[in-house]
Amino acid sequence: MKNIFVGNLSFNATEGAVRSMFETYGTVDRVNIVTDRDTGRARGFGFVEMSVGEEADRAIAGLNGRELDGRALNVNEARPKEERGGGGGFRSNGGGSRQNRRW
Repeated sequence: MKNIFVGNLSFNATEGAVRSMFETYGTVDRVNIVTDRDTGRARGFGFVEMSVGEEADRAIAGLNGRELDGRALNVNEARPKEERGGGGGFRSNGGGSRQNRRW
């Protein structure tokens, strides 16, 4: 199974259009266009999963730089998602944010 990153997508690109492009190279298991959690609008990138590695490699080579809706696509093998540390804007020493402190 190869997970393929597809970047520089038009905000109007559909999963069907992306699937059609990749299916010319082999079987597509899944297409996911990433959307903004708050607005639901496409964020301009997505992922395609293909189970046959050779087909995925051919798709990457054949589609990287190809235009869809007037935009040159950036297609490459997806890197694993990096762990994000801490978060929430709070300091790890338990101090909380400056706004919440009472002096």
